Amino acid sequence: MSFAISDHQTSKRVRVIKLKESDLDRLVFPFKKHTTLSLEYKPFSRFSLAKSLDEVFENKLSKTLNEILNDRKTGTAIIEPEINNKKFDKDFLVKLSTGLAYLVGNPNFDSMTGKYYARFHVKHQDSSDSYLRKAYTNLDLHTDGTYVKEKTDWLIMTKMEENNVSGGESVILHLDDWEHLNDLSNDPIGQQNFTWGSPKSKNVEYKVEHPVFSKDKNGRPIISYIDQFPEPKNMQQGLFLQKLSDALEESKNKISFPLPVGSTIFSNNYFWLHGRKAFNEHTGLSRELLRIRGTFFN
Repeated sequence: MSFAISDHQTSKRVRVIKLKESDLDRLVFPFKKHTTLSLEYKPFSRFSLAKSLDEVFENKLSKTLNEILNDRKTGTAIIEPEINNKKFDKDFLVKLSTGLAYLVGNPNFDSMTGKYYARFHVKHQDSSDSYLRKAYTNLDLHTDGTYVKEKTDWLIMTKMEENNVSGGESVILHLDDWEHLNDLSNDPIGQQNFTWGSPKSKNVEYKVEHPVFSKDKNGRPIISYIDQFPEPKNMQQGLFLQKLSDALEESKNKISFPLPVGSTIFSNNYFWLHGRKAFNEHTGLSRELLRIRGTFFN
């Protein structure tokens, strides 16, 4: 096995997978077979891309990722490729992220961009309708896919590029490390159906209903929550959401760290929450991110 695995410096729950430049070199030729346009228009080409990626690592990368993501004790992998060479451009990162996704499952359609992935910028000035692009505001802890009908088992976030950035560290929290899990997951209000909508930029016209907390197949609590999208039906639901938000943001067990450019966070979406700290103000601030979210293969 040519990739190295270690515990992240902040938590043994987070596994770091380092991909060497010499191995990435072996991907340049098979990746050139696929343009980003062909990947977008021909879904079967993404499987071919993922197979090329797995073969470079002796078919062990897919096994490792699936083990990490499906293990409640871990559930998050950070993939750190050595990409200092200019041949590893942003198209290469799109392809690498695509390959990683298709080693574990099928991505969902991302309505925000009309593709199987989304690319978006966070900049100094912003007129969007979502906290996602508000550079100088904390992006509070949440899970993805709260407002869509599709299941969202996992999430990929890849840092494509950044300029004039300080602050903006990634923040994550494992549900089992949260001090208030038992109290709030067992609250009957958290198990009621909440209505979830989304702002216009998400391009989702419908609303969905589901509880904040439910159980996995082993009876352990899982969460589906983001602060901007629930529409409380009464005082009880509104006050529960405030209590939940406060308890998450005040947790002493949140993990915070900078994500290197080119790196990918790959997380189980049921028991890991993620967010981002506010950036320090700079008129030239720019960060580009890539997002893929989807379901595990059956």
